[in-house]
Amino acid sequence: MSKSSSSSSSGIGFTGLLTVLFVALKLTDIIDWSWWWVLSPLWIVLALGILGLVIIVIVAIIVER
Repeated sequence: MSKSSSSSSSGIGFTGLLTVLFVALKLTDIIDWSWWWVLSPLWIVLALGILGLVIIVIVAIIVER
């Protein structure tokens, strides 16, 4: 007998939801932020991901020595 288990996550994440909320608030003139701040949830997550990758590479280089 074969047990098969699969799980999938679908839908919008927290940062996606926050971005949609900020865009909606910007387009309805409720907030008067620059577009850099409206889209900040996207680029902050991207920056944190890149930072995490850099840290992993640095740790791998140190451990390899």
